Amino acid sequence: MDESRSPASLVARPPGSHPPRSLPGPGKHLLGLEQVRDSLLYLPPALHSADPAGLLVILHGAGGDAAAGVSLLAPLADKYGLALLAPASRQSTWDAIRHGYGPDVAVINRALDRVFRTIPVHPGQVGIAGFSDGASYALGLGLANGGLFRHIVAFSPGFIPPAPRVGKPAIFVSHGNNDSVLPIDSTSRKIVPALRRDGYDVTYREFDGGHTVTWESAREAVEWLGWEPPGHGETS
Repeated sequence: MDESRSPASLVARPPGSHPPRSLPGPGKHLLGLEQVRDSLLYLPPALHSADPAGLLVILHGAGGDAAAGVSLLAPLADKYGLALLAPASRQSTWDAIRHGYGPDVAVINRALDRVFRTIPVHPGQVGIAGFSDGASYALGLGLANGGLFRHIVAFSPGFIPPAPRVGKPAIFVSHGNNDSVLPIDSTSRKIVPALRRDGYDVTYREFDGGHTVTWESAREAVEWLGWEPPGHGETS
């Protein structure tokens, strides 16, 4: 590993061109990269080999797994033609939530590299999202990899794990005003103003409810991405 590179840095990138290839069918696909807690790739029915897709890395909350990550946005992925990559943390939650970036970054990098070799991905339509601990990790990892992730979606985050920041990805945050797990006053109501002071473009939504991802906030987040579905032309 390059010692000058942050432990949070991801090196996988979409290729510059997308030669025709045989794609997996729609639905969930294990990547076969990890012996336990493997990553899942979820493909919408609308994806075709000639059309680069938007790819959202989706991170589960504490105690979850790859299937829990996929379940957060799968119906909307079908509607909007999104590919979802759902890795699973090595332990009960993501590494930087407890001690620092390490094994989970390596898993995500391997998974991204495999996905970029498997399906055509639009390089301007790669984002990262998560719920709860996954939202915190999405903020930390996303801000550290702004050259890869153009958009970050954080559903009910707790904090931002520190890492050197790269680029200025756009950010969407939602949080329930009755959250008893990660109370909003000590989390998003502090996180969002701090990000705005640092010059980030943040869209923020509070909703009446607890520690959850509502259908409305999930739909708004996916629409906020502004990504054209496959077959509708490329966007920058």
